[in-house]
Amino acid sequence: MKESLHDYMKVGIVHFMADPAAMTGEGEIAASVARIAADEFFDAIEVTHVKDPAERAAVAEVVSSAGMTVGFGGQPLILRGKLNLNSTDDAERAAAIETLKGGIDQAYELGAGKFGFLSGPNPPADQRERALGLLADSIVQLGRYAASKGDLTLSLETFDDSTDKCALIGTNRLACELAREVRKAIPSFGLMVDLSHLPMQGETVHQALSETAEFINHAHIGNCVIRDPSDPAYGDKHPAFSHPKGENNVPQVREFLRGLLDIGYLRPDPAERPIVAFEVQPLGAGESTQTVVADAKRVLREAWRTL
Repeated sequence: MKESLHDYMKVGIVHFMADPAAMTGEGEIAASVARIAADEFFDAIEVTHVKDPAERAAVAEVVSSAGMTVGFGGQPLILRGKLNLNSTDDAERAAAIETLKGGIDQAYELGAGKFGFLSGPNPPADQRERALGLLADSIVQLGRYAASKGDLTLSLETFDDSTDKCALIGTNRLACELAREVRKAIPSFGLMVDLSHLPMQGETVHQALSETAEFINHAHIGNCVIRDPSDPAYGDKHPAFSHPKGENNVPQVREFLRGLLDIGYLRPDPAERPIVAFEVQPLGAGESTQTVVADAKRVLREAWRTL
């Protein structure tokens, strides 16, 4: 493509993956966010919960002064807290909803426009229909809560259902069934599709994006290792694109970008550029936030150049 990729998308980064220590919600998060915010390559950033109110206010000031579009990742709240929005146990599901309402409150404090999250675990086959209904109800409750405070948009990320996270919403077909139901009450609800999850979902780019074209409102690009279960990066760990056993690199990112163009998610509209965000983290010796982010930027530029 001869046009600039920045004419078609807001390039984002999942901060709490690039700097995994931030997943705890503790520490000098504002300083870490500031290092990324200083890189003009990035138009958007996804942050997660910040426990200390003063530190949270500092993060909000950094992203505001940098003029970045902000998203809030509720995924660490769910995964680290072992929360289940589709639990058949009423108390467990209520606790998950209340925790994510707290995340929504923080999202507004941080100036976020979008709230990402995932479903609970994949239950036995004979319980999935009920679990799907419970998940839809939980999302509607969260959507109504978010709407009562502003215009925060919910985005459910589709994961794997059998490889690593083993989530209920582990196929994009099922995600679309859920989205149709939720949109009856929450019209702005959408889906987040992550390139790094597709190999674990057993779906091609074409399958995933053609299925979710009507509902996608956020996109992640990343890598995964699934051919060698003994590898420390196996599963949903988002290694650098340079990982020798990784499933995704320039060709796969190029295919994903082409698919996003084909479904109309990417478009040269300066008034409303959609977000495409990196989700990569340092894992091996010699890797750092800076090196894996630089690698991801090179991969994106090359994939776009060769479209």
